[in-house]
Amino acid sequence: MKTEIREENQNYVMTFEGRLDTPASFQVKRDMQKLYDCEGHDITLDCTNMEYITSSGLRLFLDLLKVAKSKGSKVTIVGLNDELLALFDEVGFVNLFDIR
Repeated sequence: MKTEIREENQNYVMTFEGRLDTPASFQVKRDMQKLYDCEGHDITLDCTNMEYITSSGLRLFLDLLKVAKSKGSKVTIVGLNDELLALFDEVGFVNLFDIR
């Protein structure tokens, strides 16, 4: 799993490439640390190149959402393929996140 965080228009964009499985989630959590300090910045999670996500990856997204909301930030997810979108729908994430 390859990730990158960049700042755009005073907000953060994190891109994901590959499989966000359980072993990868440990490194991705460390990579996300900057986003946990997001006060005043909205966050976009760009999943255009994400192939797969496990429950541990979903948990990372949910944990980030809780922290961001508590700081007044918004989390948007973009680029989900049909399979991932169906999974996010199945677990109820479409009701929690702004998904485009």
